[in-house]
Amino acid sequence: MVAAPNAAHADALSLYVERTVLQAADERCSLLAPEVGAALAAGAAQARGAALRQGTGERALKAIEARARGRAAGLPCWSSELTQSARQIESAYKGFARITRMTYPGDQAAWRADRTLAREARWRLAQDSSFGRDRMIFGLAGKDAPGALLAVAQFTDGAQPYGARLVLRDTRRTLGPYLPGGAQRLSSRLPPASGQRAYLAEARSPAGEDLLPKDARAGWAFRFPAEAVASLSGLDPREAVAVEFLFSGDRVRTAYVEVGDFAAGRAFVQMAAR
Repeated sequence: MVAAPNAAHADALSLYVERTVLQAADERCSLLAPEVGAALAAGAAQARGAALRQGTGERALKAIEARARGRAAGLPCWSSELTQSARQIESAYKGFARITRMTYPGDQAAWRADRTLAREARWRLAQDSSFGRDRMIFGLAGKDAPGALLAVAQFTDGAQPYGARLVLRDTRRTLGPYLPGGAQRLSSRLPPASGQRAYLAEARSPAGEDLLPKDARAGWAFRFPAEAVASLSGLDPREAVAVEFLFSGDRVRTAYVEVGDFAAGRAFVQMAAR
């Protein structure tokens, strides 16, 4: 149950229900050690993403989650069903705990997750993006997991952006993901401007060598607010977000990122902090 890669090969919806029931029971009964609960959260997040990719609607998934939590609420903490599930997941965790790096593939891009201990800042959860001749790495980075949300970009012509903003779907103003039929390009997976929200980067600095794209000698790093991490985690894995780099003269260069299993990867790297 706990091994996240299984979600891609099994019935994702059944896995999501199982993991949600146990998560809800653990919240009420404290069945699992914190690190095992974190591993379960990573698996549940990936199963949720896989269920969405298999065609389960977001509203239907919320209803299924509510029923799963209702089932958990009706089970006594000492029930054999819960205690047996807890033992199984504790056993599975022993193998999962040894995994320090994972790759979460998406339709067009992948997230690389790394929760190893480090003395220097590194990418904890990262996705590469090319836009024109420029390159970007986007994700969570830091010495300690899970890190801050960063966009680090190399501009081949030496251009220096004065700012950046992260543009994504506003879940408060939309009913669901914007996924036009047959949309292959990530740029087509953002809603119209009326359904978007943006987060301005709260800090800019020259990028350290340890965070630059491969073979890049210089670049710029932009840090986005913590609130943006939660918003990104709540999106449909099939969606995309845009990182807009702002230059003088109202010029903008835009990179796109596939949401994919960001939530699952975030849960995975958070295990390092426990």
